[in-house]
Amino acid sequence: MKTALKKLDSSKINLDSTVDYMVKKITDICEKIGPRAPGSEQELQAQKSMAKDLEQWADTVEIEGFTVHRQAFMGFIPFTVAMAIIATVFFFFKPIVGFILTILGFIPLVLEFLMYKRFLDPLFIGHPSHNVIATRKASAQTKKRIIFVGHSDSQYEWILNYKLGGTGMKLFLIPAVVGLVICCIANLVKFIVVDINGVATQGVETFFLIVGIVLCVFIVPYVGFLFFQSYTKSVPGANDNLSGCLASMSVLKHMAESDVRFENTDVCVLLTGSEEAGLRGAKAYAEKHEKELKEIETVVVACDTMRDLEYMAVYDRDLSGTLKHDKQVKELVKNAAANCGLDVPYASIYLGACDAAAFTQKGIKSTGFAAMDPTPPRYYHTRLDSPELLVPEALKVGAEVLLETACLYDEVGLQ
Repeated sequence: MKTALKKLDSSKINLDSTVDYMVKKITDICEKIGPRAPGSEQELQAQKSMAKDLEQWADTVEIEGFTVHRQAFMGFIPFTVAMAIIATVFFFFKPIVGFILTILGFIPLVLEFLMYKRFLDPLFIGHPSHNVIATRKASAQTKKRIIFVGHSDSQYEWILNYKLGGTGMKLFLIPAVVGLVICCIANLVKFIVVDINGVATQGVETFFLIVGIVLCVFIVPYVGFLFFQSYTKSVPGANDNLSGCLASMSVLKHMAESDVRFENTDVCVLLTGSEEAGLRGAKAYAEKHEKELKEIETVVVACDTMRDLEYMAVYDRDLSGTLKHDKQVKELVKNAAANCGLDVPYASIYLGACDAAAFTQKGIKSTGFAAMDPTPPRYYHTRLDSPELLVPEALKVGAEVLLETACLYDEVGLQ
């Protein structure tokens, strides 16, 4: 038996009605407010709209501000591409310079895009962004809390994905990164062989000429990388991630409609801003509230795109595969899904991250939960991510699993 059925009045839980609400809310935000770039006025308007709904079901709803340098996350692209192209030129007559330039190109790519460090933030203009936190308090003393997280912003359009699809996009991105690695190694090897050891035979010169020609071929994907993303046009973001926001909100909706609050467990919904700018909202919230989040047991479940049911998964590893989420929380969500009749596997985010990573980095027990094709699908971060592409059944399943997760956590805690 589902834990939710024991704790809530099942006669008052209408998942189909909730799905209708979720689809309508997402559609209204997309049509009336529009795309929500990180730190934009539209992001805040969408948050205020969702906060107004949350006020019906939560005891407290707060909006907190922070500063985001929204272009910093992808701001490395022109610099890294320039370093790669110039390093290719220097390979022919000054390889040590080429080697240094490739290293310089790698630094922001790794720190910003792979590790989500705020490395370039000081170089970019700051913009106001916000987080919304809604809390349905325990009826007695609060001994633990669970936070469901969804991000309110939408990404600047990934032009290559829109034009070429996920596989076509990778045909530019992977060669660009591989080319930078090869360029780095080639410059270093030539510097050691020719400049340091003085080996300059005809065979060696011919070999390095061929290598240089190969390096020049990589200029094509380097230039393609420049068109990876728009820096002005953001996308509707109906699935990524209004679906995650509304699935999270549905937990409080169902609890309120059943007139239920847990005796010792606070249930919270966090709608972050600027996730697409490098988890900036989640990072800001985790830093500001770290002390209180650790004073009592706190569990965080970050809910992202709820669309592709065949890919529904609990995230085991995050932050480009470098971060492992809490075992107990992963099992909690997996067991909740099992109670709903689903065999949800563990999966890893090997390129990118979700909001759960910001909390795990702070030592707060967290995991991610999503249903999205990791290819990625062509709608991902493109103008195609509109309300027409919503999958009501996926929204329904996501809402059901999150509600069961909340009830199961209150019932048995972390095992």
